[in-house]
Amino acid sequence: MPCIFVDFDAVGQINSSGDENTTPLVKIAPARTWVGGEVLAPKISTFSSRGPSPLLPQFLKPDVAAPGSNILAAVKDSYKFQSGTSMACPHVSGVAALLKALHPDWSPAIIKSALVTTASNDRYGLPILANGLPQKIADPFDYGGGFIDPNKATDPGLAYDVDPKDYDLVVNCESANSSCESIFQNLNLPSIAIPNLTMPTTVLRTVTNVGQANAVYKAVVQCPPGVQISLEPSVLQFKQGKKKQSFKVTFSMIHKVQGSYLFGSLAWCDGAAHYVRIPIAIRPVVSENYADL
Repeated sequence: MPCIFVDFDAVGQINSSGDENTTPLVKIAPARTWVGGEVLAPKISTFSSRGPSPLLPQFLKPDVAAPGSNILAAVKDSYKFQSGTSMACPHVSGVAALLKALHPDWSPAIIKSALVTTASNDRYGLPILANGLPQKIADPFDYGGGFIDPNKATDPGLAYDVDPKDYDLVVNCESANSSCESIFQNLNLPSIAIPNLTMPTTVLRTVTNVGQANAVYKAVVQCPPGVQISLEPSVLQFKQGKKKQSFKVTFSMIHKVQGSYLFGSLAWCDGAAHYVRIPIAIRPVVSENYADL
């Protein structure tokens, strides 16, 4: 059956035209590019993968969002507009390659951290929207840290580096081992996810100063609703020869209410150009018999 796809606004116009005592007339014209018009962007596509991870919910996924809808791509002997992860991934990979060229000493974990901690919402500071039925305000399970910002990623200020040995601990950890939960939670990722908050839980993180040698960062915490966050220390001071600082983040429930995931963030700000932000996802669990179905 021949058909065309139209956007939501066009659907409204078509429906209103059908109510009149006239024959609706539809004109299909070649695509046009509007220059100078303000467009709210980005939005999370309906086909974009969402979190939480069903296998390892202790790791917040996705990490970031990138352009992946209607991307002009090269195909055999021609060009074509395509959509999907296959379009978003090259954007992130290209930025990662440029960061590695600019900072040859950065590890893959630092590059990932730079992308996540400098990611943003839309250009006007408004929340990112997630397309779908219904459309909603997106959350970290839609976009991770946010929409990648290549320019800001070149100078993140602080970075969450990971020792390869820590990856080995995660990969080789048996699910029946009671220490696995602690190993997962304390992997030095630029995000924090606690899928089952039953009691006060402390998470460890370490940041590496990749900016100016002498710097002072203060914590800016956005607590998930109904969750209290305490931080120790709340100020990080870096001096010449002291590039790493560790801190503890403790999460506890204010209200004994069982519910879905709640979201917040933790940022380190130097009062200048650096705002090193990581996303937080917490799910309070009151009953031990609570389970996902």
